[in-house]
Amino acid sequence: MGLDILFILKAIIIAIVEGLTEFIPVSSTGHMILVSNVINFKGEFVDMFEVVIQLGAILAVVVLYWKKIKDSVIEFFIYIFTGGKKGKTGFNFGINVLIGSIPAGIVGMLFYKKIKSLFKPEDVIVAFIVGGILLIIIENIFRKNKKHATKSIDDITPMQSIKVGLFQVLSMWPGMSRSASTIMGGWVSGLSTPIAAEFSFFLAIPAMVGSSAKDLSEFDFSSMNMTLWIALIIGFIVAFIVSIVVMDKFVAYLKKKPMRVFAVYRVGAGIVLAILTFFGFVKL
Repeated sequence: MGLDILFILKAIIIAIVEGLTEFIPVSSTGHMILVSNVINFKGEFVDMFEVVIQLGAILAVVVLYWKKIKDSVIEFFIYIFTGGKKGKTGFNFGINVLIGSIPAGIVGMLFYKKIKSLFKPEDVIVAFIVGGILLIIIENIFRKNKKHATKSIDDITPMQSIKVGLFQVLSMWPGMSRSASTIMGGWVSGLSTPIAAEFSFFLAIPAMVGSSAKDLSEFDFSSMNMTLWIALIIGFIVAFIVSIVVMDKFVAYLKKKPMRVFAVYRVGAGIVLAILTFFGFVKL
């Protein structure tokens, strides 16, 4: 059986969508669900494929922030083995990431099947609009306290971490966006926008690795053929490369401009999709 080039091209399109949207507040999962429906890229493999390319995006975080991750891990254990005499910065950072990951971890384990039932285009459209409105409201409130916001990721407190973690739970609604949810949590807890964004990158590592492990453990890899393996490998690489570029540009953008453009895009896209779907112009 020959390679299905069209299928591989569709996989590349979805990988590009993942890389472009994973770390900006517009929902990568929501966009992948919508685009997959439009290009007719569906099935059990596609569900697994989307999980794998998200791991490609997470690898981008590890590569881009390798020094911070490496130093923090080393300092975490130094702090433990020296009885708290050294490595406090890395230890505190590690604890904050763990604390921030707890709420989503608990909710994900308790309501896994319920969350999976929300992976439908109509749920995504509603989440686009709701998430966009929340971004506008919370950013408007946040900007009034901009001068007093935490401007270093090492100055984040455990209380701020738990607040961000609680907001991350919102991201389990497909279309809400993990990035948007954690950044809003960062605003509410008093973080500057760039630091809220960067902290959301680190929180993505345990959140996405954990959910991916669960999904991958349930997939039957015996059904894989050459086309599927090639699509999987290329998709992973494409998502990784695009994610690195987008993350770097996104943080630079946030240091100069507000998030309103993403909120307006979300609301506008949600309304347009709802109208097109209602009148039958688009079938999702």
